[in-house]
Amino acid sequence: MIPQLHRASSTSDVLRYLYGPGEGGNHTSPRLIAGDVHGAPIEQLAGPDSLPDLAHALGEPVERLGANAPKQPAWVCSVRSDPRRPDLTDSQWAAVARRLVAAAGIAPEGDPDACRWVAVRNQPRQLYVVATLAREDGSLHNAYRDAFRLQSECHVLSGEMGHRRTDPYPKLSAEETPVAAPPITITHEFSGSVVAKGANDDLSASLLKHAGFQQTQDWYGRRHRLPTTTPVTDKVVIATHAAEMLRAARYVVDLSPSLDTARMSSPAQPLGPYAVGAELLQITERIRAAEHGDALERAVDHLLHPEYGALEGVREALEAAGEHINDLDDEAYQLADRFGLAADLVSSAQSELVILEAELRRVRPGQQPRFETLTCSPQLPDSRGAALATSPAAAKVKVGAGTAGSSPAACPSHAPEPRTR
Repeated sequence: MIPQLHRASSTSDVLRYLYGPGEGGNHTSPRLIAGDVHGAPIEQLAGPDSLPDLAHALGEPVERLGANAPKQPAWVCSVRSDPRRPDLTDSQWAAVARRLVAAAGIAPEGDPDACRWVAVRNQPRQLYVVATLAREDGSLHNAYRDAFRLQSECHVLSGEMGHRRTDPYPKLSAEETPVAAPPITITHEFSGSVVAKGANDDLSASLLKHAGFQQTQDWYGRRHRLPTTTPVTDKVVIATHAAEMLRAARYVVDLSPSLDTARMSSPAQPLGPYAVGAELLQITERIRAAEHGDALERAVDHLLHPEYGALEGVREALEAAGEHINDLDDEAYQLADRFGLAADLVSSAQSELVILEAELRRVRPGQQPRFETLTCSPQLPDSRGAALATSPAAAKVKVGAGTAGSSPAACPSHAPEPRTR
């Protein structure tokens, strides 16, 4: 299954297109097969004559937002199935639609404030899911990484339906030989980023980009990497999917065991023995995902808690290292003093930062990150690669803009004098 994600400024325009003849009259028997518009009777809104009522039912949460509504509130996902396989029934496609809106976060199961959505069919082997980004509680759905979540869920659905092979990668037949190219290595860097090296031709670069890697070009040559902010579980899924596609194209791929879902029962520690570093990366992800001051305060508390926070743990570890160096070698007092000084600096930073925790609650929610969107037209345009993982720079700007005006001036840090023997 191949999902494509679009954004449009009007649900009415999208529905008129889906229920219309389409380009070249290829839309046949358009029909509503599933949906949730929070109380409105779907069965009475299923006919072509009820399109205005259906559009109103979908767009009511957006209308309540007034001037705060986004410019493109319509969320459209189209899904195609393998033309070599039998088409799914309407009930099967309806189940697929529910899986997709749940995976993307549009309508998680059991969420009373979920976004409104409908699923429409008008062609064989194709499904359209139309939703609005406004939730029932007045907030907006965060569409960041929706494309990747949809790609991952379609990958799982294809396996469950038997539409893709289940062996790790296809084996070469006697008359086939691998592509004459250097091996492609997909591994972790110490920083936590996942890097693919050796993909120097256009085909391998295109496959990596489709999987979700970002391409960089410098004096080292062409390289591909995932942003360090990509969640750990997503890194494993993206890397495994990239290796599957490359191997299917007859490339030799060396995939790190910690990124290979076929060789692990659960996601492995991406930083190997540096488990504490991996936990700090998770704290970083929670901070970047915070949408308001309270959430940011809860995430930062993992750093600043006076007893169990990460900074307190770092301070104690540095202090213990300095003391133990003295125990092992009393002539290494200068090295021990450096560790002690570092512990004192961390303690000073704790005392300065802890007074800012109350200010975090006053941080206002920023605007939603800007995304590359597509406006609906009489012919829906082709979408971007569904697996692209975009760097969340907008999220960083959002947090920075929220705290700039409310944080008090930092107190000057007073570094203590080095200890003497």
